[in-house]
Amino acid sequence: MTTDILDRLAVWSNQRIAGELAIDRGGAMHFTYAVDWLTDPTVASLSNALPKQPEPFDDAICKAVFGGLLPEEGQRTAIARALGVSPDNPFRLLAALGGDVAGALAFLPAGEMLPDGPVGEPAPPLDNARLATLMDHLPRVPMLAGEGGARLSLAGAQGKLPVVLIDNAIAVPRIGEPSTHLIKPEPDRFPGLAANEAFCLALARMVGLDAVIAEWREAAGRPYLLVTRYDRLDQEDHTIRLHQEDFAQALAVPSNRKYASEGGPTFRDCFALVRQATTRPAREVLKLVDAAIFNLIIGNADAHAKNFSLVRQDNGEVALAPLYDLVATHKWPELSTKLAMRFGRAATLEDVNAESLRRFVDDAGLTLPFMRRRVAALGTRVEAAVSGGVAVPGLIEAAGLGDLPAVVLDRARRLLLRARS
Repeated sequence: MTTDILDRLAVWSNQRIAGELAIDRGGAMHFTYAVDWLTDPTVASLSNALPKQPEPFDDAICKAVFGGLLPEEGQRTAIARALGVSPDNPFRLLAALGGDVAGALAFLPAGEMLPDGPVGEPAPPLDNARLATLMDHLPRVPMLAGEGGARLSLAGAQGKLPVVLIDNAIAVPRIGEPSTHLIKPEPDRFPGLAANEAFCLALARMVGLDAVIAEWREAAGRPYLLVTRYDRLDQEDHTIRLHQEDFAQALAVPSNRKYASEGGPTFRDCFALVRQATTRPAREVLKLVDAAIFNLIIGNADAHAKNFSLVRQDNGEVALAPLYDLVATHKWPELSTKLAMRFGRAATLEDVNAESLRRFVDDAGLTLPFMRRRVAALGTRVEAAVSGGVAVPGLIEAAGLGDLPAVVLDRARRLLLRARS
């Protein structure tokens, strides 16, 4: 393999080189762990799909794990166009964008050192006018690809940008500076999306689910969501990166097969992963059960394998990451109402019945009486929370939510009835 290598990237995990990602003349990627990383029992593998071994991993696994860090669909195409590379060349995209990605990894040219801190003076905070201009610019140049030295990447098809906060104002991170938040501008084709997601996340936290902290904001009339990154931790006046990977990466499934209908992970696969990979599987399985129930209630049909993640906490424990991308997708008629991962055999809330519950508990490895109690408990909490009013951070006027609370309340009541039948 070494004689055919065209280029190499050092794969850093925080301040250590964990291995090398290489591309050969045929365009295939290969990953090999560094000897020091392999022989150190205190450090873990970089992915459930990349167990520590001296032999290199092949192109398919590299595309699933490392390619899974890159934006998808139109975002990737626009970035590739801005950089002058092929959207089908994840190696070149990682070389350009891999300075600050999801989790603790960074990708640098061989021989280049990872800065041990931010380089240069802090960027000036963006006022509302400049932030609105930046958000308008993102559809053409996602992640600021190729501009100002920014090397940022986040997976997903929706536009977003990693940022830092300076006295509660937004700024673009410097080279070597871990981003602490991300902004998700509201797309023109989905009006109300920012408020929708802010409500769903606030509701999840209100009923006791572990979900990311998010705030609805507006810049010069442009709504957006400001999300606190769960894979960053403030520690002694500096930010450290926490290792994480989504379920598709962990199961070696490429992003273009994230949907179960396309051969991607099902709930059965996800529960098996949680039992295998987490430190306290009994607890984490229940968190995933609650996530599945909650997505049914809010009407989130887009909860696929890349919308669930594992995170390695600062104490070394591996847990289900806080829930993110919680959106009531049924609010837009042009979006499919069919679930990205079937609940048992149910493709929609209307399909949920005793048989689908039985099949789901088989997937989860639980019992039907327990599942009925779990649905009843969470459905009742959602019913009480929505009836009493959900405080959405940043959103002063509840009118911005339209009929969403009423629809979610109705869905919770209908699921309670179906679980009891």
